[in-house]
Amino acid sequence: MSAANIRNVAIIAHVDHGKTTLVDQLLRQAGAFRANQHVAERAMDRNDLERERGITILAKATAIEWKGIKINIVDTPGHADFGGEVERILSMVDGAIVLCDAAEGPLPQTKFVLTKALARGLRPIVVINKVDRQDARPHEVHDEVFDLFAALGATDEQLDFHTLFASGRQGWADLELEGPRKDLSAMFDLILSHVPAPTVDVDAPFAMNASILEADNFLGRILTGRIEQGVARLNMPVRVLRQDGSVVESGRLTKLMTFSGLDRVPVEEVTAGDIIAIAGLSDATIPDTIASPEVTVPLPAIPVDPPTLAMTFRINDGPLGGREGKKVTSRQIRDRLLKETEGNVAIKVKVSEEVDAFEVAGRGELQLGVLIEQMRREGFELTIGRPRVLTRDNPATGEKEEPFEECLIDVDEQYSGVVVEKMSVRKGMMQDMRPSGGGKVRLTFHIPSRGLIGYHGEFLTDTRGTGMMNRLFLGYQPWAGVIEGRRNGSLISNADGEAIQYALFYLQERGTLFVNPGDKVYVGLILGENSRDNDLDVNPIKEKKLTNIRAAGKDEALLLIPPRRSPTSRMTNWWRSRPARCACASATSTRMSARSMRAARRARRRDDDGGRRCPPPHRPPSSGRCRVLPATNGVAALPLDAI
Repeated sequence: MSAANIRNVAIIAHVDHGKTTLVDQLLRQAGAFRANQHVAERAMDRNDLERERGITILAKATAIEWKGIKINIVDTPGHADFGGEVERILSMVDGAIVLCDAAEGPLPQTKFVLTKALARGLRPIVVINKVDRQDARPHEVHDEVFDLFAALGATDEQLDFHTLFASGRQGWADLELEGPRKDLSAMFDLILSHVPAPTVDVDAPFAMNASILEADNFLGRILTGRIEQGVARLNMPVRVLRQDGSVVESGRLTKLMTFSGLDRVPVEEVTAGDIIAIAGLSDATIPDTIASPEVTVPLPAIPVDPPTLAMTFRINDGPLGGREGKKVTSRQIRDRLLKETEGNVAIKVKVSEEVDAFEVAGRGELQLGVLIEQMRREGFELTIGRPRVLTRDNPATGEKEEPFEECLIDVDEQYSGVVVEKMSVRKGMMQDMRPSGGGKVRLTFHIPSRGLIGYHGEFLTDTRGTGMMNRLFLGYQPWAGVIEGRRNGSLISNADGEAIQYALFYLQERGTLFVNPGDKVYVGLILGENSRDNDLDVNPIKEKKLTNIRAAGKDEALLLIPPRRSPTSRMTNWWRSRPARCACASATSTRMSARSMRAARRARRRDDDGGRRCPPPHRPPSSGRCRVLPATNGVAALPLDAI
């Protein structure tokens, strides 16, 4: 197919504005599915984590045909932490569809993706989606989008954008708000007329940039990208060039595929301008140039914004290490992290100064949390350290700088006071406060990234689950000073064994528990959240002492409050101000530990001989004197008045 009959377009928007749902309807109305074919909702979200969380994590390509023109569509993530996916995808397309919720309006990620699209010189098509919502305000949102274009420095041509009013779930889009509301034909026709055909050189030697990397059990590494010049043929010889011009490897295109609906279709030859998937190369990655042997200069690649948050990944050296996972060595963890950097350009990995540890840097908590969850499900056991922001020194002034974010909060008016108070404690500076309709207030803050670490769960609690918080990387600003940490302490185990229901029943009065009866516990394990601001050492394996004396009454029923099970991505709330905290993630569980306390307590409880123990530090003898018995007696130490 010639380049004149091809259109390449990306769908970009803020999270939950309806990108993947709209792609489902585009595929359905273009005839990509049979009439009797059962297709799952959000068919492009094939990853288990994507379906569970309801968000798009990985960018994916598909293709449809409309009036003899092939339209390649790339579905992109909407969350700010996965912005690296959007940045590299924009190099594959010649147009973009910017979705905007008819009620929420343009949000931080809308601003981010629109900035990248305008910088590439694209002329986006604006779609005001979800106009069937009861609180929709399509005309006001249209004006807000225009103001956003102007604020981002759009050219006159870009400001003259086309607008569609749509409902992705119902499957219609029209040029006017009061249109017929039948189907998406208006969107298809606008793509054909507004998005230009790719400008390529068919006669030049073959060359393409790798933009998406996937793994297949049968084909190996699959690289997806747009052919920038020349013609790709099956089994043709190619070589891979880095951005500095060095040759990585040479090989052949053993598999050449184009996209049709949700499938990849094998072909013999593809011309420039089309998006293809290739196999046969073992070392090529993003954003390498794959080209004919006569090409010596790599194609330019879009620079990706640097990471702002880092965490330490290391082997699980806790007491339960190696019991629940299959991949436990540092070599396996290193290989998996390096594999992640090949397909995710926003992730950076380097060897840490600690033994068997690696520094993993990314865009935010969600991105690193998704990586941890993926590794956990793959059978890895690892220990994760507290997240920390990546600072820098200003080259002009030498002043220490840290990453700041623009935080946009929609909250009910009755909860706005507590949100403003919590944000001010975290060094947030309010930039704007305005009513957003429906009894809600929209708050805009500039706040250090470290101030938002672990705050989302607390924010949902303060707003009774009704608040919405969106964030966007703003840039580096001077260090904001000390930020107050958590006010609640932890309940920390001082014994090894299995948690006993009798002990947990009395411990739940102290705070919120994280464990169930029968769970494995060890010294230093965080059992729950203390209701006070101090850390409390407790005994979760204490049993009820039975005697042969009959009692007139009977034992009361030991009813436990269900424990709070937090996913790995929410454990950062415990690490923000507690350097000694770490999390142990395995295939079956996640645990939090007070690492340094565990080692110190063991040292205190072990006497110099190594075979005897002194009384636990939290329970001194009733008298100041202690009689040490041989360790073989099974009793560590007893006060004299108890003998």
